[in-house]
Order: sequence, then structure tokens, then C-alpha cells
Amino acid sequence: MNLFSKMTLKEIERYLQAATLKPQEIRLLAADSRSGVKKLLARYTARIRAERLERERLSSLLRYERQAQEKGYTYIAGVDEAGRGPLAGPVVAAAVILPPHFYLPGLNDSKQLTPGKREELFAVLQETALAWSCGVASVEEIDALNIFQATKLAMLRALHKLSITPDYVLLDGIKLEELSYPQQRINGGDRLSATVAAASIIAKVTRDRLMCELDKQYPGYGFAGNKGYATKEHRRAIARLGPCPLHRRSFLLLPEGERL
Repeated sequence: MNLFSKMTLKEIERYLQAATLKPQEIRLLAADSRSGVKKLLARYTARIRAERLERERLSSLLRYERQAQEKGYTYIAGVDEAGRGPLAGPVVAAAVILPPHFYLPGLNDSKQLTPGKREELFAVLQETALAWSCGVASVEEIDALNIFQATKLAMLRALHKLSITPDYVLLDGIKLEELSYPQQRINGGDRLSATVAAASIIAKVTRDRLMCELDKQYPGYGFAGNKGYATKEHRRAIARLGPCPLHRRSFLLLPEGERL
């Protein structure tokens, strides 16, 4: 007997939302002549496929973490930064240690996410990470050291603030010579490593929130919207108002390719 034949479309829809179908149930639904049932089955099949692909993607994001665990490391920190390129504001780095077998659908490089999705994932990461912290390098430090060295300084500060001392570190394309524990540099790490992706989200959300607060202190430049980046409106504001204390003098004076 086809258990779905006496169910309404609404009842079938609720059933599909709550259950993982057995092969026999899929065959029964496929044999149902109602067009609405066929649409519901197609939607269910697409959702299950999307969930499987997401599980596979997230599993691949943990391959560097698994490799480190196989070598005997337990607390693996991912580190990334936000704010290397803007004309104004500090550079912010985050360090994150995730639990083993971490699973968070949607986790990705922060640049691939909408602001709303970043905020959503940030809230989950705050609750589920074993440890996380942020480090900041100021505009003055950026101008004095150069942006590359200031970024490394922010990363070191983030690592030193962790409540758990990591025994292995994954970094997005940067090597920190000052670290006393093993590290691995991954080019494009925010797209390839779960912990680095998590760090990219925390760093980005933290810096964006900071720039929104600084916009109130230095109005007229649109920092809440442009986050310090060189939009046309931002450049026009600098031409009209002159630079404020948040502007990186080294960035205003040097061509983009010479900022290190």
C-alpha cells in the first residue's frame, strides 16, 4: 500500500521536511501521479544533494586540520586578517581554535559571504570555537612599520591572546618567524582551511563593527559603508575634507603596488 496516496500535498511536504526518505519511500513518491508530489520530490532530492555536497565541501576544508591531528597536534589555530587594503582604519587579525570534526554549514572565506551571513556565522563561532581572539595593529603602526609587518603584528597579538595555547598554526599566506610552535602557510587558506575561514569571518566582522563605530567619531568619510576602502565617494571625501587621523598616510602617499 502506498502510504502517501492518502496524504495531502501539505502533509507530504511536512513529512519530507522532517524525514530522510528510504529508497522504498522515494519509489512510492515517484510513482504518485500528482504533479504537486513530483515537484515536492524534486525539491527534496535537490535539497538532499545540496546537503551532501556541503558535507563534502566542509570535509575537504578540514584536510589541513586532519593532517596536523595525524601528526599528533591537538590545538590547531587558524589565523587570518581583515583590513590590509583600505586607506583608513586599523588592520585586525583573528586566531581561532575549532573542536575536532567541526561542522558548520555555510563556513567559507569571509569575502564569499554576505554581511548578514558573516554575522550569523560569527555568532555561531563565538559559541562553538574552543578559543578565539582578535589582535589589532593601529594606523600609526601601519605607517611606521608598513602594512605587511603591521599585519604580522596583529596576528601575533591575536595568537598571544588565545585562552588556549595552540600547538600548531595554520596561516593564510604569511609566515610568522617569531612563533615558537609549528606553523603551516597556506596560500588561499581562507578558502582551503576551516579554521582559517573561521578566522577570516571573525576578523572581518570585528573590523567592520569597529569601522561603524569610528564612523561616528569621524563623520563625513562614509566609514560605516566603505569600511575605509578606496571607493570613489571616500576619495572625494578626502579631497573635500582632507585626511583624518584614521587615514594611513603611507597609503595616501604611496602607489598601491608599493605598499608592501
